[in-house]
Amino acid sequence: MKGQENKILVTGGLGYIGSHTCVELIQNGLEVVIVDNLSNSKLEVLDRIEKITGVKPDFHQIDVTNKKELASVFSTYSLDKVIHFAAYKAVGESQKLAADYYYNNLNSLTILLGEMKEFDVKNLVFSSSCTVYGVADKIPVDESESIKNAESVYGTTKIMGEKIIADVTQSEFQLKAVILRYFNPVGAHESGLIGENPNGEPNNLFPVVLEAINGTRESLAIFGNDYDTKDGTAVRDYIHVVDLAQAHVQALNYLDKSDSKLDYFNIGTGIGNSVLEVIQQFEKEINKPINYSFEKRREGDIEKIWADSSKALKKMNWKATHRLEDMVKSSINWNKVKTGKW
Repeated sequence: MKGQENKILVTGGLGYIGSHTCVELIQNGLEVVIVDNLSNSKLEVLDRIEKITGVKPDFHQIDVTNKKELASVFSTYSLDKVIHFAAYKAVGESQKLAADYYYNNLNSLTILLGEMKEFDVKNLVFSSSCTVYGVADKIPVDESESIKNAESVYGTTKIMGEKIIADVTQSEFQLKAVILRYFNPVGAHESGLIGENPNGEPNNLFPVVLEAINGTRESLAIFGNDYDTKDGTAVRDYIHVVDLAQAHVQALNYLDKSDSKLDYFNIGTGIGNSVLEVIQQFEKEINKPINYSFEKRREGDIEKIWADSSKALKKMNWKATHRLEDMVKSSINWNKVKTGKW
């Protein structure tokens, strides 16, 4: 199997963002190898990727922190590039499980980089986050914004991950890397076959709203209604997951064309929407009210942030095309297919 050339290794490829990215990669003619430990994903997603694309990617159920198992994947294939998603990612949870987040998110990266060096795989796209900006000095935030002390352990692991990658690009290994700083991924594939479906208790707004719509959650909690925003609730830049997935395809193209060892790109829409605005858009689409209550602010959350993504347009030829309405409609469609309701 070692003769199979130019495959893309996708860590965490059955997760929410990873699965959508695998679909876009395959539909752009690229061959994908997925590794995922299924800690926050489901094996059935592999079949759904095949149903959407007509191609079933090679899959290995391993943990990226397991050096021996990861080495076996690198030795099996001739890999050209790596997209690294595999990480714990919940802001609130990271405050409670700090040691777990540092262990998983940093060990997975350093072990991955070690195997990339061992097998001379020199191209990396890294899944980072706008949390690295902390409380930004100016909004919209662009890539020149200085990195702050993050407001959460999760954010700190992304800052540290970025620093590790930056140092490795300056080492003898000669790594080339693109770091994508995601804003808030939401929505689902138009087929309704893949979407955000976390194991256990959801932490993000859209799946929590869907639980309230389904009746599996009596009322959703809005953390904070006293922020200095238009309606008192926190404001975020919500980005459709398919737009985000397409940014990874463009990042791979950029790695091929660019002489830069390292570059950073914001991946967002440039529009800030409040939590209440999101809920109101869901209410408009389903034509009924959603029960919610206001709770105290959640530790680790920031007040407001949205992106200046003009650099991604200029250098990677990427921009978001989906609006909040599209994000909500695709989430509702995913919910219908998943639950069989309505």
